[in-house]
Amino acid sequence: MKNNKQESLGAKLKEFIKECKRVLRVTRKPEKDEFKNIVKVTGLGITAIGFIGFIIQIIKHLFS
Repeated sequence: MKNNKQESLGAKLKEFIKECKRVLRVTRKPEKDEFKNIVKVTGLGITAIGFIGFIIQIIKHLFS
């Protein structure tokens, strides 16, 4: 039973490494404009989530 689990774990690990290699082959470095857009969108998302959290804290403070 223990040997079967080790084989299963070894097979899963090999499959994971194989998938990681496949992903790394497909990925590429983003161009400058694409990177700038990613940074802008990420910054906007972080700001929006922070603003929503701030509003929730104000509402919580007002009602307590």
